[in-house]
Amino acid sequence: MREIIRSKIVDSLKAPVPTLTRRDIHVPRIEGKAIAVIGMRRAGKTTFMWQTLSDRLAQGFPRESLLYFNFEDERLAGMSAADLGFLVDEYFQLHPGIRDGSRAVFLLDEIQIVTEWEKFARRLLDTENVDLFLSGSSAARLSREVATSMRGRAMEALVHPFSFREYLRHAGSELDTTPDRLPKAGRSALEKHLRTYLKHGGFPEAQGADSRDRRDLLRSYIDVALLRDVVERHGVSQPVALRWMVRQLLSNAGGSFSISKFYRDLKSQGFRIRKDTLHEYLAYLQDAFIVRAVSVATDSERRRMVNPRKAYPVDPGIVALFDSSSSGQVGHCLETCVLLELERRGAEIAYAKTANGFEVDFLARYPDGKAELLQVCANLDDTATRERELRALLDAKGEHRQASLHLIVLDMPVVLDAPTNITVHSASDWFLS
Repeated sequence: MREIIRSKIVDSLKAPVPTLTRRDIHVPRIEGKAIAVIGMRRAGKTTFMWQTLSDRLAQGFPRESLLYFNFEDERLAGMSAADLGFLVDEYFQLHPGIRDGSRAVFLLDEIQIVTEWEKFARRLLDTENVDLFLSGSSAARLSREVATSMRGRAMEALVHPFSFREYLRHAGSELDTTPDRLPKAGRSALEKHLRTYLKHGGFPEAQGADSRDRRDLLRSYIDVALLRDVVERHGVSQPVALRWMVRQLLSNAGGSFSISKFYRDLKSQGFRIRKDTLHEYLAYLQDAFIVRAVSVATDSERRRMVNPRKAYPVDPGIVALFDSSSSGQVGHCLETCVLLELERRGAEIAYAKTANGFEVDFLARYPDGKAELLQVCANLDDTATRERELRALLDAKGEHRQASLHLIVLDMPVVLDAPTNITVHSASDWFLS
């Protein structure tokens, strides 16, 4: 085992840094904390760890101080927590000068494969001059649990599939100016890119794939995550009910989902299952990043529990796998993308429901104390739709007075007579702001 570890260290330190699409990921900067890189499978966590290594190189760190080590290697099968000590010993035997005079960066991928790795990680933080990055997903431990297992010694860096800006960058079409400065042809090209992004999504491997291959690929992501991260890990006893739940959640992205109503529907079909079990299933799906669920904005925990949630997939490309309504897909994809962008920006997200029965898609509260009410709409050609969207924002303002009002539109009308306190955004402009 020690020889294998030493060989992997030597190979890793000699490996060229791959050229990858740069990700815009927020990395917490808290002294003495590990960084747990979390997100759904295949979203790009390993790529981001290589990016981190590349950034440290650019900052002047010597290459030998930057160790990327992937534990997903059949030669390491049966590796124990005690064996992890070999990693430190062998690395510093190869480079003793780093131990005394500078700082090493350890990027440990799929570390959850080793039992009781947490004690090793905490000891490493306490005894060595090391910046520590951890990542992993498995049926034994989800990516978010890599952070929680550190018991307060780790901060999270969330990796979703490509944002719209990252999608443009990957395609070699990132803007070198702001959208409002684009000529007409440039604006048309940007809008075309956005519609492609809404349809194809942001999973890196899906970029450039044809329609059939992309659907098969994305469906395999969902199937593997369901099987390994939910069914196997939690010993789900009713996988048919779980799959019905997934279809119900994702067949109408942004639609309301009530556990109580779903429970009654299952019961009418002859399923015998506890309502608490369904609440657990929903939590499992969120922990595996298959589903993002948004609760109603309220200070009452009881009201939050009894009101339906709004559910979204982790990527707009998944919408078409479950949503058969061609007319509603674009709007559902757009709303999904806005939710994910708000998560990237660090917002706490809820939806607003007023006493008069109006609903606003998102209430976003940011770490600096600012709040926004955001309504999302594919187009405003229909007068009734336009009036409903504006009226909902104005009504919600009465209950959330500190929040600014925003309307995000995919197809901007030539003329829109909106109240002066509502900021109307072209969707492409808002995503790139």
